[in-house]
Amino acid sequence: MVGNVAQAVTLRDQHGVVPPVVEERVIASLKAEGDGDLAVHHLKVLAAQGDGDLYRGNAARLLVDGPATFAAMKAAIERARGRVLLESYIVDDGAMADELAALLARKAARGVQVAFMYDALGSFGTGQAYFDRLAAAGVALCKFNPVNPLERLGYWDINHRDHRKVLVVDQDVAFTGGINISRVYASGSLGRGHAPSDPLRDGWRDTQVELRGPVVQAFAHGFERIWESQRCAALPARALPASRPVAGPRVVKVLESDPQDRQNRIYTALLAAIDAAQRRIDLTMAYFAPGTDMIQALAGAARRGVVVTLVLPGRSDFSLVLHAGRAYYDDLLDAGVHIYEMDDAVMHAKTAVVDGVWSTVGSSNMDWRSFVANHEVNAIVIGRDFGEALEAQFRLDLARSRPVDRVAWQQRGWGQRVMEQVGRFTERFL
Repeated sequence: MVGNVAQAVTLRDQHGVVPPVVEERVIASLKAEGDGDLAVHHLKVLAAQGDGDLYRGNAARLLVDGPATFAAMKAAIERARGRVLLESYIVDDGAMADELAALLARKAARGVQVAFMYDALGSFGTGQAYFDRLAAAGVALCKFNPVNPLERLGYWDINHRDHRKVLVVDQDVAFTGGINISRVYASGSLGRGHAPSDPLRDGWRDTQVELRGPVVQAFAHGFERIWESQRCAALPARALPASRPVAGPRVVKVLESDPQDRQNRIYTALLAAIDAAQRRIDLTMAYFAPGTDMIQALAGAARRGVVVTLVLPGRSDFSLVLHAGRAYYDDLLDAGVHIYEMDDAVMHAKTAVVDGVWSTVGSSNMDWRSFVANHEVNAIVIGRDFGEALEAQFRLDLARSRPVDRVAWQQRGWGQRVMEQVGRFTERFL
């Protein structure tokens, strides 16, 4: 029990479940950040969903766009002492991927054990020579669910994909979010003071989170489970202890989803947080085709006085999903939800802040594929300080986005309306 929050809430650190006196100090620290009652309220909501197993003693740092994210990830790999675990849905064979491969090969040559898992479909366009070079350098590779069923006998489902983006270095640091190993992240989403020449190819807007502390173990365990489920080569086991076992004050929950789960824990947790919201919901989403339950939750929150604001793509690399999401705009706008679309870059981030104290960054979109067909992972951070950082970035995204006016939206043409219905009809197949 955490400070009379709920029986189902358990706090852990690097040694396991912490004693009650430590739990009380953690709750007091959360309250000292501000909006403490709201933080405790959302802890109760997590507990009610059966997801009250959290890690204390973490540091969380927000990383915006590709250049900042890859700089932090490469710096972490450079400092690796024993083991590097890397997981990506997309690996495209470009300058960024080549630079990363050279770094991984160099660390492997110095005795660091490196494991790299990539999705076979997401990385389908990348030549085998890229992965052969990594294998020759001593990097352990695992191709998730090969497109050719003969490559790994015993299980095959072309629709089952590993959409996660994870890096774990020793027990020191973990990264997750929406950023793949792709050339679209070679520049920032704002370019040098102007929009990229082709927003569908350059400078995607995305978010990653860097986490230090005991929660890193949870990311490593998740990586190991998926690797072992694919029956790839033996996973490197040399994970050195964290250099700083307690890295900061953040309370963090790791939520993973698997298509074989009875229910999607990421979706359920977000839906519960929205239902429990008291003040505001700020949400950015790359692929937004969430289905009626989520639309009703967002609309219901707005109707009871919660300020609900969405920043969604104004353009996308997957236009049918874009239209499927727009098919729900009438219901949301009628309820008082504020919708903005970003046009000058592809919005690919998957983040939410609820009441300024419940924050999530991860790989999961609000679409049918993320809900039922993919492996996904999100981090939930409880507390006002990280919530403020994510809200500040949300305001920046809002400032560069275009509001969807309710009256103007109702006057849109029939061509747009037809595409919305096509998208909505096909959203479970996208």
